[in-house]
Amino acid sequence: MLPDLSQRNEHYEVIADAWPVVELFLRVQTQWRAGSSGIVGLDYGAVRWVMDLYQIDDPRMMLEDLQVIEAKVVEIVNSRKD
Repeated sequence: MLPDLSQRNEHYEVIADAWPVVELFLRVQTQWRAGSSGIVGLDYGAVRWVMDLYQIDDPRMMLEDLQVIEAKVVEIVNSRKD
């Protein structure tokens, strides 16, 4: 399960060139595939659908950037002990 961030009051700076992938991540952040050991990664079928819907110019580059975010989220979420 992803952490509840509603009570956090933190601000982060995003490099201007990274905004498109951050926006894509925010649009697909509910599309996780999970297994018995935790989340595995994003559902790329849903990711592709969103990229098509928003007419992403370079889907390959966007996917590569998204995979950087995805890998970090998987690492953080799966390393948490309940």
